[in-house]
Amino acid sequence: MNIEELNKAQLLLLTILVNFIISIAASILTVSLLDEAPPIVTQTVNRIVEQTVQTVTPGASSVVTKQTTVVDKQQDLVVAAIAAQVARTVTIHTVGATTTPVIAIGTYLPKSRAVVTAPNVLLPGQATIAFSNGTAFDASLAHSTNSVSIYGFADNAKLPGIVSPALVAAKDIAQGETVIALTANGSAVTGIVSRVEGNTVHTTLSGTPIGSSAVDIDGNLIGIAVDGSGLYTSAGAITTALTMPATATSQ
Repeated sequence: MNIEELNKAQLLLLTILVNFIISIAASILTVSLLDEAPPIVTQTVNRIVEQTVQTVTPGASSVVTKQTTVVDKQQDLVVAAIAAQVARTVTIHTVGATTTPVIAIGTYLPKSRAVVTAPNVLLPGQATIAFSNGTAFDASLAHSTNSVSIYGFADNAKLPGIVSPALVAAKDIAQGETVIALTANGSAVTGIVSRVEGNTVHTTLSGTPIGSSAVDIDGNLIGIAVDGSGLYTSAGAITTALTMPATATSQ
């Protein structure tokens, strides 16, 4: 068939066919040449192709992966609460002697300049309070109730500078919240509040000495240990005792 006898549609199809064959041949030739070319030439060609694709599709959206670092804030709070507990825990001795056996364990309340402990018939009216930093100060039994006993210091006593805990009332203690305390050998233990009955707080803590305190993860004082089984008198009883006249006692 003579090419001059082809109509317009046939000429168009023939042109497309020729261009297709030329494109295939050019591609085969290009691949062959790239296989034999030095690596730098191949990298340059690939870079040009990538830039061409980006230019052709300027509206294409980019997917950005953002890596987020999760910081365990609760762990930091627990560590800070334990450090504060260590600093506030004191031992009560016969007045004038810190080498004598410990009479009781107590908790220092910086804001009130007082030490709170559990009631004990062995508690002396005058005692020496030893702090964890090695200092010691004489104190007097200022308040004593069925729930707590509180020692006060002289106004001129230069007591350690320690962060004072907030005293949490029983109604503000939530069942299941985390509590922290120290054992007799100074080890930190954690547990939860299992039940609250009036001014009595039941916890899963164990091995904590009578008169020591328990705090929540924010370092707020929950209560004073009644025994070593996890039973505590809520800090609300401390608040009540602190508002009593200094010379008053209640049994």
